[in-house]
Amino acid sequence: MNVVEELGDALAKSTLEAMETIDDDRFYEKVSRVVGASSPTLQEAFLTAVRVRMAERRGREFLAKALAAAQTGAAAPDAPKDYETGGH
Repeated sequence: MNVVEELGDALAKSTLEAMETIDDDRFYEKVSRVVGASSPTLQEAFLTAVRVRMAERRGREFLAKALAAAQTGAAAPDAPKDYETGGH
């Protein structure tokens, strides 16, 4: 990782942790605007890191539910349709 990616990822990690405390699931957008006012390059690295970390979190939650269902014999969770088609 280069310095911009490292800084963006570190800020994303801290912001996602703060979002749980603040209880605002869109707080990262406010941080993004503050960062973007000074450095659009860092803003993009930050937003990329936020999206990747949020997607990884959702993936892990889905995996945990699927494994729990397999262990208990329950029906496996369905993936949202837009995930299956690769759309945003």
